[in-house]
Amino acid sequence: MAEAMAVDEGHSSLPNPGHTIYCNNLPEKISQDDLKKAMRAIFGQFGPIMDVVSRRTYRLRGQAWVVFEKAEDAKRALELMQGFPFKDKPMRIALAKTKSDAVAKLDGTFKERPKAARPAKEKPAAEAKKAKVEAAAGAAPAAAAATAPATSNHILFVENLPDSANEAMVGMLFQQFAGFKEVRMVPSRPGIAFVEYSDEVQAGLALQGLQGFKLATDKPMSITFAKA
Repeated sequence: MAEAMAVDEGHSSLPNPGHTIYCNNLPEKISQDDLKKAMRAIFGQFGPIMDVVSRRTYRLRGQAWVVFEKAEDAKRALELMQGFPFKDKPMRIALAKTKSDAVAKLDGTFKERPKAARPAKEKPAAEAKKAKVEAAAGAAPAAAAATAPATSNHILFVENLPDSANEAMVGMLFQQFAGFKEVRMVPSRPGIAFVEYSDEVQAGLALQGLQGFKLATDKPMSITFAKA
């Protein structure tokens, strides 16, 4: 895997890249969105994350780069999460050999890469795609408001967890959100848990952030406010 670690994908070849960890042996069939969401959920507990980089190309499947704001957070994540089971595969983690663009921009060493010019005939299609994305983004808040539960609570009810899930595994996901207090599993009913936050607002943010996340299973988590 040494060759893979040296790949420069979205990174600039500058020294002292200690803010970024390189993860491999990740599930290859997971979507890019789910993978990035999972990386933020797993590593967000160690400190603010500036960026998560992954690629769908055959050569880079099962790999990701996680960029922390602070180098010490990256080092701590590497030390404590080495071998963490993600979808039944132990992650292999190392410090990346290149500095990410996000860090280069922060310290003033970033150099813009020249972009290849697109043929004129592609511009209308690209503009149409951009307009479609913007329209969807504008509709999302309204749709979320329309489907939001009528009654909120500071405790979340989580379903569709893998039978092997325990309090530590579930807590690792939910404690990245402010106000996290505890996870309570139900021994007689595998696959469900209650997650408590300090207030309803914080619980709502966690619900939105992790709704549909897949934890070591192909079934997306279902999260609702616990009934009062």
